[in-house]
Amino acid sequence: MATADDLALRHGNLADEQTSAERTDWWAELRGILWLVLAVLGFHSFVAKPFYIPSESMLPGLLVGDRLVVTKYPYGFSFVTPTFHVLPFIPGRLFGRMPRRGDVVIVTPPGSRTDYIKRVIALPGDRIAVRDGIVYLNGTAVPRRAAGERLIPVDANTRCDPMQYPGRLYQAPDGRRYCRLPIFRETLPDGRSYDTIDIGWSPGDDYPEIRIPEGRVFLMGDNRDNSADSRYPVAGSNGLGGPVPWENLGGRAEFITFSLDGSATWNPLTWARSFRPGRAGTTLHPRQDAR
Repeated sequence: MATADDLALRHGNLADEQTSAERTDWWAELRGILWLVLAVLGFHSFVAKPFYIPSESMLPGLLVGDRLVVTKYPYGFSFVTPTFHVLPFIPGRLFGRMPRRGDVVIVTPPGSRTDYIKRVIALPGDRIAVRDGIVYLNGTAVPRRAAGERLIPVDANTRCDPMQYPGRLYQAPDGRRYCRLPIFRETLPDGRSYDTIDIGWSPGDDYPEIRIPEGRVFLMGDNRDNSADSRYPVAGSNGLGGPVPWENLGGRAEFITFSLDGSATWNPLTWARSFRPGRAGTTLHPRQDAR
């Protein structure tokens, strides 16, 4: 017959077993978090990642505050593919393939860890020049047509700086302010077309003809008078210094997920009204015009 001491001992053992069973396995939890982080980094590095537009170099198609999806695999993988650019320069690409003219790409300039976003204009073997703002590919002017003016709403992210866009600030009868910018539709030899901005003369309007070396691409921004791209040197202009090695292409921009006008603060009540309407889902692939 069990005594009171035996019952107390059994009760204590049961309590200890229950406490042991309920004790958190912190090492298992940390392993789970580690695997989750590695999975996210792997997805960002080798499949797709979000990208934020910090400048106006790709106006009118991309506004400051746009959030994009950039896919990593279309051109294969290189030393800039990982989310954190910590690898030294490694020539070549794994499963590499050249982009198409007209693709919007993410590029990490040589010697930099900052990502730029530009458009591919010329490929290896092409001859390219710019004369009076007109792009010439292989001796032929790339067709472009005036498409009127576009009113881009002015907000905290789009300011229509009078130094960059002199005389372009417009106030509508309802009091809203816009940046009134001249649009030119440019069409590449394969029929892919996209909108550009050309306000007037800028140093990048004239670029002597060069032939693109093997393994390099020539990149330009759609905002032709306000883009540090392959037309400009690295020193003094923060440009790309000419054709860029294809190893430095980090991926292809696919579509806009959402866009913010810069008016949001720490107050969650301001977040909803900071979303720009009508931009989510906008494709960044050039339109294929009938030839």
